Amino acid sequence: MTRYFRSIIGLAAVAVLLAGCSRPGHRDAFFEEPPVVTPPSPTAVNLETLPPPQQKIDVAIYQFPDLTGKNEPNDNVAVFSRAVTQGGAGLAIDALKRAGGGTWFRVVERNGLNNLLQERQLVRATRQEFDRDRAKPLPPMRFAGLLIEGGIVAFDANYMTGGIGANYLGIGADTKFRRDMVTVGLRVASVQSGEVLTSITTTKTVYSVSLQGNTYKYVALDKLLQIEAGITRSEPTQLAVRQAIDLAVYSTIMEGARQKLWRFADPVMEAKLIRDYLDRDKPQPAFMKPYLTKEERIEAEQVDRSPEWAPRS
Repeated sequence: MTRYFRSIIGLAAVAVLLAGCSRPGHRDAFFEEPPVVTPPSPTAVNLETLPPPQQKIDVAIYQFPDLTGKNEPNDNVAVFSRAVTQGGAGLAIDALKRAGGGTWFRVVERNGLNNLLQERQLVRATRQEFDRDRAKPLPPMRFAGLLIEGGIVAFDANYMTGGIGANYLGIGADTKFRRDMVTVGLRVASVQSGEVLTSITTTKTVYSVSLQGNTYKYVALDKLLQIEAGITRSEPTQLAVRQAIDLAVYSTIMEGARQKLWRFADPVMEAKLIRDYLDRDKPQPAFMKPYLTKEERIEAEQVDRSPEWAPRS
């Protein structure tokens, strides 16, 4: 048994040496993956395939900050990295531009307003220097009728944890999971009146799962063989934030359509989408659903609002 164990150690050492002598390109290629476009989630598909509106909407978003103040959770050491992305404004602008394939919102640049104004000033000064009195003025900047506000309002780490494992005669395995939650708030305000027209809050869970296995085996009277293996899979937090923002934009469009703030170009499709939205993303008691007929609403109200002690027919 000792001779067999020494053979295994020798083969492992040879494999390590051969790996070290391989070409750097081949060694790195094993660990590298090419960049890819972020795959769409079901929420993103619903957002991007929305029918066009009657009129495109001009909106502005200045910032979409991280309001959680939370650092990345770690049970072993103190980590000072933020728990969620600090680029929420970019994700929100991207979601607005993707709504309905780009047919819903005309987003004006406000996140980098200082850079934009400085560049316009540079263009104006250059034209004035070369063309003098014949210099053409820049066209006026487009303003927005609606202001998008909000941010990443909460991040709850380890709000649910658990696991299971077993060990028998030195052979064992265990699995653990952790569930976090990120919350995004999005509201639309009128620039003319300052009134908040819609306000939406969405949440997205973030899962982390680990699977480990180990074995302890005596290969000789005084020699112990120990083997451990494991894998951990964590859902990227930025993808969770992206999906929560996508749902917030989608819900904002639906809520605005319900309040007649804006309309779809196809009224029939608008009614169907609102029904699907209420059933899937915003479930309500039956007596509150506005698309029921008068008779159906009366019947649903009698069923849903009847106390538990009331007799049932």
